Amino acid sequence: MTPIHVVGIGLEGLAGLGATVQEIIHSATLLVGSDRHLQLIPQGGTPRLSLRDFNASFKAIQKHLETTPNPQVVILTSGDPLFYGLGRWLLEVFAPEQLTFHPHLSAVQLAFSRLKLPWQDAVICSAHGRDLAGLVPLLQRGVEKIAIYTDSEANIAAISRLYQALQLPVSYQAWVCQALGSEDEAILPWDLAQPVTTLPPVHPLNLVVLLRQPQRLPPREQPVLGLGDDQFFTFGDRPSLMTKREVRVLALAELALTSTVETVWDVGAGTGSVAVEIARLAPQATVYAIEKTAIGFQLIQRNREVFGVTNLIPIQGEAPQILSGLPQPDRVFIGGSGAQLLANLEYCWSHLRPHGRIVLAIATLEHQGQVLQWCQTHQISPHLLHVQISRSVPLGQGHRLHPLNPVTLITLTQG
Repeated sequence: MTPIHVVGIGLEGLAGLGATVQEIIHSATLLVGSDRHLQLIPQGGTPRLSLRDFNASFKAIQKHLETTPNPQVVILTSGDPLFYGLGRWLLEVFAPEQLTFHPHLSAVQLAFSRLKLPWQDAVICSAHGRDLAGLVPLLQRGVEKIAIYTDSEANIAAISRLYQALQLPVSYQAWVCQALGSEDEAILPWDLAQPVTTLPPVHPLNLVVLLRQPQRLPPREQPVLGLGDDQFFTFGDRPSLMTKREVRVLALAELALTSTVETVWDVGAGTGSVAVEIARLAPQATVYAIEKTAIGFQLIQRNREVFGVTNLIPIQGEAPQILSGLPQPDRVFIGGSGAQLLANLEYCWSHLRPHGRIVLAIATLEHQGQVLQWCQTHQISPHLLHVQISRSVPLGQGHRLHPLNPVTLITLTQG
């Protein structure tokens, strides 16, 4: 028998453990755990070691193993010791053959069972003793189910502030699952979008679960320029795949729209965010939003309806072939083209009206190099604007800057 047993225990104490594990605890020669865990075991004659200073505790356990005949150390921990638990540290300081693990239900299992949600596809994030930086990419990707281990700093209020600061085009239902498995257990629904001033009473042992909701855009007064990213319907599996607000505003400035512009092409329109902004700013113009994917085409139609821009015409098809037959453009925005980038650029340039403009949003160095080489071959002088934007997000009691992916705007003007 191994000399160290690591026992996961819930808030219900011994009552929640099987008979075999209870017998292991009763026959222990040393009982180790935090003060909270030790309080779950009735007092008896077994010596106890409060787990505070890990290095001192390690030395004390080693001494007990060396000086006690037939030692049996029981280390109490929460839930599953090998799931964001003490097991990782124990495997660093003890040999695996010295350890036997007895997992209990984890807080994540209990939370999803209480919410009656399958959780095989959930992503687990621990902010316990950490900041919430690891949560940012999960929210930006629009992960459907997220469970977050919290602490007094990374609590539901901090999660709400982070969510609001990111201004994401995706919404979540949130629950604070507290004191799971005890008489104080409670599942509290929470609105991440609500203003956070003071945190309501929450049990210190809690887990936050987020479940992505179908997108519903909140009605609100819209700015003339620079619509929020969260105001557009976006791809469900990639909600951040769109031209971001700050880049969009700069692209609109580079397009230099005027009252005489009649026709605009948005090639590789994605969600149609740029096309919508153009259609609002130039109501006299007809804006053609060209998108090859069926999902993108549907999103453009939905965003067109939301903003009431009847001068925006969604077109599904692959450029440059689909561009044949469209009126010559005064302005062209090329946001996404993939392998067809140069073919689209060639076609758009050859059909551009005199004094017209093309603005390309380039995300990769390879595409940037291809466009610059194309300009050199055609003896065109491009204007480059390299855009590196960071947004502030909460970090503990302060804030930090979270960078967006850099984009290069390349503007070409017809003589």
